[in-house]
Amino acid sequence: MKRLFTFLIITIMASNLYSQKSDSIKTALLIIDVQDFYFPGGKSELVNPQVAADKAALLLAYFREKGMTVIHVKHESKTQSDIQKTVTPIEGEKIITKKEVSSFNGTDLDEFLNSIGVKNLVVCGMQTHMCVEGAVRAGYDLGYKITLIHDACATKDLKWGDEIVPAKMVHLSTLSTLKAYAKVVSVEEFLIGK
Repeated sequence: MKRLFTFLIITIMASNLYSQKSDSIKTALLIIDVQDFYFPGGKSELVNPQVAADKAALLLAYFREKGMTVIHVKHESKTQSDIQKTVTPIEGEKIITKKEVSSFNGTDLDEFLNSIGVKNLVVCGMQTHMCVEGAVRAGYDLGYKITLIHDACATKDLKWGDEIVPAKMVHLSTLSTLKAYAKVVSVEEFLIGK
C-alpha cells in the first residue's frame, strides 16, 4: 500500500511538472523590430522608444527566467539594423529577419511556431501601428491566441494631408482596434497575472 501511495505521488508530481513545461512551451514572446533606427539619432525615430524597450526587457527577463521561447524579429535594413541593446538576443533565441510589415509574411515564423507547439503569442515592439499591428492581425488569422503588451510598444507622429496625428493618438487608436484580435494588457498586468 505504501509503495502504491509513493508511486501515485511521484506520478502526480511528474504529471504536474510535464504540464508546467508543456504550458510554457506553448507560449512564446515575440519582440518585433526593437532596432537602433527607431531610437534617438536613428533614421526613423519614434516617440519614447526607450520606455517601450525597457518594458520589453522586463518581459524578456521573465521569459528567460521561465525558460520559455523568445523570438526576436528585425526588419531588414542597410543601416542601423541592429537589435537595440536593451533586448539583445542571447544564444538559443530565434532571430527572424523580415522584409515586409508582418512578421509572418515571407518568413518561417509560422512554421517555427508550429514545429515547437506554440499556440499563444505575447507580442511587443515597434511600431505599434505598423509591424506590431501586422503581426497581431496575421497571428490571429493563423489561429494564435495573442496577448499584446501595450506599454512595451512605441510609435511616432503621423501626417495625413496637413494634419499631424500625435504618436499617443496613433498608439491608442491602434490598440483600440487590436482589442478585437488580442488581449491588450500592460507589462505589470501580464506579470501579475502569471
